[in-house]
Amino acid sequence: MDLSRTLLVIWVTACLIFQNSNNVEGRSHYHKKQKNKSPPASTPKPPEHSSPHIPPPAIPSDPYPSDPGNSSAGCVFDVTSFGAVGDGAADDTPAFIAAWKAACAVESGVVLAPADYCFKITSTIFSGPCKPGLVFQVDGVLMPPEGPNSWPKADSRKQWLVFYQLDHMTFTGKGTIEGNGQEWWALPCKPHRGPNGSTLRGPCDSPALIRFFMSSNLVVSGLKIQNSPQFHMKFDGCDGVLIEKLSISSPKLSPNTDGIHIENTKSVGIYNTMIGNGDDCISIGPGCSDVDIEGVTCGPSHGISIGSLGVHNSRACVSNITVRNAVIKESDNGLRIKTWQGGTGSVTGISFENIQMENVMNCVIIDQYYCLSKACLNETSAVYVTDVAFRNIKGTYDVRSPPIHFACSDTVACTNITLSDVELLPHEGELVDDPFCWNAYGNQETLTIPPINCLRDGDPQTVAELSQYGCN
Repeated sequence: MDLSRTLLVIWVTACLIFQNSNNVEGRSHYHKKQKNKSPPASTPKPPEHSSPHIPPPAIPSDPYPSDPGNSSAGCVFDVTSFGAVGDGAADDTPAFIAAWKAACAVESGVVLAPADYCFKITSTIFSGPCKPGLVFQVDGVLMPPEGPNSWPKADSRKQWLVFYQLDHMTFTGKGTIEGNGQEWWALPCKPHRGPNGSTLRGPCDSPALIRFFMSSNLVVSGLKIQNSPQFHMKFDGCDGVLIEKLSISSPKLSPNTDGIHIENTKSVGIYNTMIGNGDDCISIGPGCSDVDIEGVTCGPSHGISIGSLGVHNSRACVSNITVRNAVIKESDNGLRIKTWQGGTGSVTGISFENIQMENVMNCVIIDQYYCLSKACLNETSAVYVTDVAFRNIKGTYDVRSPPIHFACSDTVACTNITLSDVELLPHEGELVDDPFCWNAYGNQETLTIPPINCLRDGDPQTVAELSQYGCN
């Protein structure tokens, strides 16, 4: 046994002895900011619906085992001590897996990717359950292989860094998660022209950069995350998530590079974060509730979106979403709710408050006719949208489209839409005074700029029939 490995064994042994002598309890890294919300003790159920962009993988068949023995508090497992080179060329995956196993087995263990190194690892699932208080700390640079040609054929092309079945875990650091997405963006993932005027669809198998799956009591903070091949960060089937002080960025034209995407996830706080990317700044999918977003700056982006919901006649339930004190600038959309025809379920209890717009198209939009092609058929069923408030929404819009657009289902009207202190002026050009409303009911607490005269008063005659669309 060489000297470095001998010292490592002595170090880990000392950590275990220290824990036995002090009986230290694990730290909790969950600092939820929402009031009256407490995460459940049990692991959340697997998600019932997946994003239409990136279906979830199968549950790993061989998760990394947890050591049932005694644990320690605060031991740091530096990946360089496990053989990581950190030169940006060598494959450091085995070192990260070894450091993860060691930290997972002790209370408040820390996996450290130190500063001044650039670590390359391949698609990896870091699994639990682990001892409480686990920290994955990136102070250097962490990145995947560059482009699809360098991606190992045996690895999933749907995701890169996956954290699975964890409780009370923190992902933090002063470093950078570099996605190396440039070559992936060039793939023909979205519909594009083919021979003789035909339309073709590419493989669209670019990986999401970071994914948390079936986990609870999570904290993600401080990191710079950039240039993801597809979604930058995704939470799927999680409960109790705090996201704060992140910087997420990719070019304006990078396809499907959502900043933060959540689905089947509850009790989420997203705070004081900067996001500029080529798709939704924050996207909220089916199965989400109790989401609090504050102090976020988006742009360029496609804005903050709830949806798309109800694809392939599915049931979607979203409730209790608050977005406040945010800035959206140079974006294709502002605040958006988008649903497919044919779905069921409901979107309810949505509040957008104190939002500053800067040169934004479609500042305020509800679209229940969302479709990615011209082949979508009219259907009578729809996801019911109700109790949506827009308060103190001010700034400028791009005059190429009306700043306010409510396109609701013919048969399932949008109800209880509230507008208050909405003042939107053209960034350049003449005032667009032709807002669009279709089967949308609500009230204006104050006069709006531009004026809105198409919102209907009261309730639709069919409102009594809408109980079938409610969600428990």
